[in-house]
Amino acid sequence: MEILNRVSSSQLVTFDLEELYTPGERVLFDLKGLLFQELVLREKEFRDYIKSHDWSQYKNKFVAITCSADAIVPTWAFMLVSVSLQPYAQHIIFGTLKDLEQTLFQQALTKIDWSKYYNAKVVIKGCSKVEVPLTAYVEATNQLHAVAASIMFGEPCSTVPIYKKKSQ
Repeated sequence: MEILNRVSSSQLVTFDLEELYTPGERVLFDLKGLLFQELVLREKEFRDYIKSHDWSQYKNKFVAITCSADAIVPTWAFMLVSVSLQPYAQHIIFGTLKDLEQTLFQQALTKIDWSKYYNAKVVIKGCSKVEVPLTAYVEATNQLHAVAASIMFGEPCSTVPIYKKKSQ
């Protein structure tokens, strides 16, 4: 009796979010260290720092700007950092490194032609070598729901059903 590999002969289409990972170094720029006693931003000292800081060290990096201190930091301070990073950084956001990763995956998801999954039986791959944010799984599911015949999660050999289009 011949053993058949039903997984490889199935019509399942694997959607691997790991393939959407944007390679590159991620950096957190925390204003906490620039505050007087980690409480107050002094404008003159801050502007001096902005002028003298070597911004080229952020060349081609993905930067999240934040302030981890429990302080009131004026909005313009984050804006000044952003403008200073612009010539160098590949992408800049306000938030944490987790927020940055979510943003990068969201950008990658907006570039997908979802119509190629029309009436497909899609497995959203569960295991990956990079950490994929939950927001990416939710957004992929939202997009696939509109076009796919079914959505499953996991690996083709062991899936969890998520959605199946009702028969017309």
